[in-house]
Order: sequence, then structure tokens, then C-alpha cells
Amino acid sequence: MRVSASWLARHIDPADLPSSPDEIGEAFVRVGLEVEDIHPAPEITGPVTVARVAEISELTEFKKPIRYCRVDFSGDRHRYVICGAQNFAVGDLVVVTEPGAVLPGGFAIARRETYGRTSDGMIASAKELGLGADHAGILVLPPGTAEPGDDALAVLGLTEPVIELAVTPDRGYCFAVRGLARELATALDAGYADPAARVAVPDTEGDAWPVRITDETGCPRFVVRRVDGVDPAAPSPWWMQRALLSAGMRPISLIVDVTNFVMLDLGQPLHGYDAARVTGTIEVRRAEAGEKLETLDGHTRALDPDDLLITDESGPIGLAGVMGGASTEIPAPGDLEPGGRVDVLLEAAHFSPTVIARAARRHKLPSEASKRFERVVDPALPPVAAERAAQLLVELGGGTLADGRTDSGGVPAVAPVRMPLSLPDRVAGVTYPRGATARRLGQVGCTVDLDTGPDGQGQIVATPPTWRPDLAQAADLVEEVLRLEGYDTIPSELPAAPPGRGLTAAQRRRRAVSRALAEAGLVEVLPFPFVSDGVWDQFGLDADDERRRTVAVTNPLDAERSRLSTTLLPGLLDMLVRNRSRGAEDVALSTVGQVVQPAATPSAMPDPAVTARPSDEEYAAITAALPAQPTHVAVVLAGHRVPRGWWGTGRTASWEDAVEAARLTGAAAGVELRPRRGERAPWHPGRCAELVVTGTDTVVGYAGELHPKVVEALGLPARTAAAELDLDAIPLRENLPVPRVSPFPPVAVDVALVADETVAASDLADALTAGAGELLESVRLFDVYTGDQVGEGKRSLAFSLRMRAADRTLTGEEANAARDAAVAEATGRHGAVLR
Repeated sequence: MRVSASWLARHIDPADLPSSPDEIGEAFVRVGLEVEDIHPAPEITGPVTVARVAEISELTEFKKPIRYCRVDFSGDRHRYVICGAQNFAVGDLVVVTEPGAVLPGGFAIARRETYGRTSDGMIASAKELGLGADHAGILVLPPGTAEPGDDALAVLGLTEPVIELAVTPDRGYCFAVRGLARELATALDAGYADPAARVAVPDTEGDAWPVRITDETGCPRFVVRRVDGVDPAAPSPWWMQRALLSAGMRPISLIVDVTNFVMLDLGQPLHGYDAARVTGTIEVRRAEAGEKLETLDGHTRALDPDDLLITDESGPIGLAGVMGGASTEIPAPGDLEPGGRVDVLLEAAHFSPTVIARAARRHKLPSEASKRFERVVDPALPPVAAERAAQLLVELGGGTLADGRTDSGGVPAVAPVRMPLSLPDRVAGVTYPRGATARRLGQVGCTVDLDTGPDGQGQIVATPPTWRPDLAQAADLVEEVLRLEGYDTIPSELPAAPPGRGLTAAQRRRRAVSRALAEAGLVEVLPFPFVSDGVWDQFGLDADDERRRTVAVTNPLDAERSRLSTTLLPGLLDMLVRNRSRGAEDVALSTVGQVVQPAATPSAMPDPAVTARPSDEEYAAITAALPAQPTHVAVVLAGHRVPRGWWGTGRTASWEDAVEAARLTGAAAGVELRPRRGERAPWHPGRCAELVVTGTDTVVGYAGELHPKVVEALGLPARTAAAELDLDAIPLRENLPVPRVSPFPPVAVDVALVADETVAASDLADALTAGAGELLESVRLFDVYTGDQVGEGKRSLAFSLRMRAADRTLTGEEANAARDAAVAEATGRHGAVLR
């Protein structure tokens, strides 16, 4: 929001307003507003003078329109200048930059020869003078603004800086000079005159126009005022044009300028209709299927049933709160006969912020009106703003106020808020002066009463003003008192840090896993945690798969990904695709993070009060209503795991690498994970391993190669491998056993077992471990053979058994006995025979 000091001075006692724009900016900062920039006055030097156009000669021998103009100053002084603009005529007042002047940007004006003539200066546009961005034509001053020969810098107010503020969405009332002036007056303890209170809204009989509100939720209030016989060609006074330019808006015509000025001044968006083009009753309703509307920008828009419309008997005439329709547009002065007049219907309404916000985004049509409606407009303003705009059209456009005013709907009741009188002091840790709380809330606009609370202590009963719907609870009132008293008055004291015991065991385990994967060459990333429902079809999940049961995000960052993910793989695979698209062919990524797994029948979430700690029962209910959020570890690999080079052709990442990454995760977590054959989407059923904690039957994750259909659906590289583990499902061992070190040498014994192909290698390894007993230190598979020598449907698996005793050197007989016991156990369990 941009505002000039002179506009603020309309509502604040000028004697209390600092002369320095920096001091004004500092005052805004004290009450919590952010000053984005202070735009200094345009740097203009030299003669810049008001002149009257005396003659215009059209030079037709050139490709584009060129005018050779005589401009008269005071007395007999005049100059001839070349100008290409067409928006002025003989008799108009213009601004002439004479030779020797220097405009913003170092643009020096000099006498020059051009188009076969001598141009002795330049007729300036608003942009060239630093007044705005409009370069469509030169600046034409309204009649009576000045006299030829006057200093244009003083006439135009070009010595005044403009303050630009960033207004947060929760303070929509500051999207108007009315609200900004109130905040500045509070910061300066200056006198403030509410511009809305200065507008007299007289009683009238009858309606200005018939109105019917069908959707009272979308439009709680709709006001219409009619002004007949307005001259659309009447010029906007310079003070109004200057105000609009300082706010970053371009003056267009009197009727448009009046509605824009009132919107910026009071905060209430207005819209003007040509009464002659409105037929029958105005109705506010939702759009119907198939309806279309041509808006003022010339685009025909297909309407959505959620759109709120302004309609008459002919159909839609406006997209409520966003933009009007072309069918009821007030004609430009050039479209009327000379002296033609227009009857204007002024609309001032109150619309639902969410309805307007959705419409503006749906149609990609942000406007100054929608920006304000999205942030809540004062529902008491419509009759005041309509009356103020009508008065200006009568005063400046020669119109006549028609009898009647339509005011459908009303102002919703505002609930009072109770707050202990001492609460701001207790929250801030500061003893504020007596009466400060009531005084500050009164400056905000609240009606304040004192009462004795149930505990016998003094309480504030504050009724918020209609323009502050955000003041709904005691904490909001506390914030206003602290903000206006000054956050800088609150002492900054760091609480003493209590002694702690360092990281928890779960935190240490998480860091150990991240570090181990990084040391193994995987890059840790933070993928996007939200997914769309369509990703589960790409993953090939069954309709009843529990991973499809997700939690919706109320206000998602991405509308297409509005669900909390139940697995880390979708986000991690997205990052794999993104990295591959940017030229990274060999990718190995890992992540550690929480997933959200709601229950099939979630409990209702209670809504405890914020004035005190929830009770034990409420806390238990909150905990029960929260979905499970376990910590997972995920890994994806594609491309070469061992890079190719002069040393060899390298090695492509495969399902074995994913399994090894999972086992490495288990080792870092302090357990041994045993892989065994598994089946789970989105992995390839024949190349998927489930990871089980050794010594238990607890499955904590899956690893392997992704299914080819999943690879194709997601655009992944062929044979992409992945793993995902539930870290919280792995037993947390805070006191790991001390490693047992034997000083005696090990004995290695190899065995080759022939078994059915359906027997998993891990099952044979378990049988060997169980049979060998406590002498066995490790089992390692080092060879797999299939062929004629072992028979069809069979395979040979060769294991190396490493044995050691803690108290002696093993003899060959002991080692062989342990080996034979291990083979016997494998034979008994799986029918394996020694090869």
C-alpha cells in the first residue's frame, strides 16, 4: 500500500505529523507495520512550467502521428515543441519541460532538430515526471488547476515523497488510508479524524434499485446509490489524480477515479454501472452451469458454480468482488454525444473473503477490489462509501442524487471479548501504566467496559470494531496492547538453560543412520512431504492398501499435492527424476523423515481452551486423535553404483545395493537385519526382499528393484532400486552389548548345500547358524550355482562358516563337528544335502 504524507494529513492533525518521511516510517514500524520503501520526490531540476496549448499542426508526412505544437506561457512567452501524443487538444493545460531541465534518470532537455522542425522543449507525461508508470499520453491538467507560467513542480506536488508499506493479510483494514492514518495517529499520539465518521448518511425513502440477495453467505450486505446526469467527460480534479498517482494507480475518468479514490481512502471497493444498461432486479447469486461473462478487460470467462455473480434480467453483469461486466460498463466520453450524461448506479457490498479469493485465483484475475475483499472489508462501510462517492459525483460531475437507497442485508453482530485486566502485564512481564490497556484498546476502535470477573478480579469487556474481525479472543487483545505500547519496551531476557543429558537414544540413532548412509556415498535430501491421490495408482497399490489412507492438508502449498504422504518414496522418486532431468545420470539419494499413517477410524480431535493447560483427559484425547507419525528411512538408486572409467566398465546399481543400504541402516541402528524373499508394491515381486530383525520375526521394511510398470509410470530409469525402513519399528537398544574379542585364531570351513530353488539363501543361513551353535562367529554366502550338475529345480549355495572359541584354539575335530551339526540342521529344515 502506497500513501503520501499529504493524504495522511487529511485524517491526522497536520501539526502532529512529522515533516520527515523517515520519521513517519519509524512511527509505522513502532506499531508493527513493515515499511518496504520510502520513495523520494522525483529528482527534477531546471524550468518545468505549466503552459496552454495554443496551436497544433499535424505533420502527416511521417509514418506515425506527429504534432508540432505552440504552447503559451504567461505574457507573450511561448515555445514550439514536437509531440507524438494524441490525448490533448488546443486549450488544454500541459506541463512543458524547457531546455535546461533534467528529469528523473538524468534525462536532460535541450533544444533539438527533429522531424524537420525545431523542438524547443518537451511536453511531459506522468511517467517522465516520475508521477507513475503511465506513458500512454502526456499529462493534461484539469481546468483551473493552475495558470500558464506557473511552476509545475509546486502545482503537481512533485516535492513530496511516498511511503510504501507491506500490509500483512490479517490487517486488511490497513489497505486503506483510513486504517493507516489510524495506526499512525496511535503511534504518534496524534489527533485522528475517522473519514467514515465525517460522511453523513441521510435517511432516504424507498430503494435506489431493486436488489435480491439469493446467497446471503457469499454476500451479507449489498448497497446501491444512484446518481443521475453525471458528466463522464468532466475532468478529475488534480488533487484526486495526484492522490491516485501516489498510490500507484492511473487516473482514467471521473467516475472511475471517484470509485478508486473512495476505495483507497476508506477501504471499501465500489463499482459503477450504467443504469440505462441494467435491466430489472439486481440479483446476487452463484453461477449456473454453462454461464459466461465478458469482463471489463474484454475476456469472456466460463463461470464456475462456486463463482458469486451480480446479475440482472439479462444474465451476469459482474463477477462479484473481482471485476464488472462489459455489458453494463459506463461509456467513455468519446462514445457519447457531445454533452451526453450518464445515470450511475453505485454498488458497495460486503462479500465473503473466501468466495472472492477462490474466484480471483480460479480466473487468474487479481484486482484491487479482490485484494481488499480477500482480507475482509468493514461490513459497516458500504452505505458510507456509496454516499461519499455519490457526493463526489454530484460535486465534480454535475450529477443529481436520486431518491432512495437500497441497503439489503446488514452488519453481523460482534461478540464482546473478556480479558483479565492484568493479562497484558503478565504476558509481557511489564507493569504498564494504569489505564494503558483500556486506552490502547480504545485507540484500536474497541468499546471498552470494566467488569468484575468470576474470581473477583477486574476484567476488560471489549467489543471489537466492525473492521477488526481478527479480535476474537483475549490473546488478540493482549497482542494489541503490547503492539501499541511498543514491543521494544518488553525486556529481552533469555531463560536459563536447564542442565540436560544430551541427545536421546532415538536422536543418536537417527544421526548415526544419516551419517552411515552418507559415508556409503548416498546424498541426503529433503523431499516434498505432500502427495496426490493419483500417485498410489502409479505405485500399483491395491484398492484396500493402508497406504492409500492419507490425511488432507487444509491449506496446501500445491493444490495438486494436498495429502500427507504415508511413505517417503513418492517424494524421493520425484527428486530422482528431477536430478536425472538436470543431467545427473548416477544418483544415490537417501532421506530420514516422518510419515503420517492415520487410523482406519480416527478419533475426534478435541478443541481445548487456550487459557490454561489441557487437562490430562483432554491431553490423552488429543494424543489419541493424532495419526501415527513413525520415522522412516528411504533410499533410491539409479545409474552406476561403481563409476566407469579407465579402471573398468563400472557397475550399475541393482536390487542388491538397495538391500545392502537397508542392512547398513540396521547396523547403524545397532541391530542386524536379515533379508528374505518378500512381495510388496511398488517393488518387483521377484526382486524384493523384506528386512527382518535377526532373532525376531519383525518385518521393518522392504528393499529391491521397483516394478517395471512403476518405473514407466513415474518416468524413472530402468531397474531403479529403492528401500524403505520403519526406523521406529527397529528395537531401540540404549545399552548395546560389549563386543567379545577372542585372542584365539578362527577356523574357516566351507560348505556347499544343494536345495530347491524355492529355498531362500537366508533360510539356509539361519539353519546353519542354529546348528553350528555358539562356536559360529559368522555365515557368509559366497557362491550360487545352477546347472546340470545339481539337477533341474535345484541350486547349490556355498557358505563360508567362520568359527572361533573364546577360551581356546579350536581343533579340526571341533570345527568339523560344528559344521556337521550345521549341515544336519539345514537338511532337517529344508532338505538340503551336502554337495
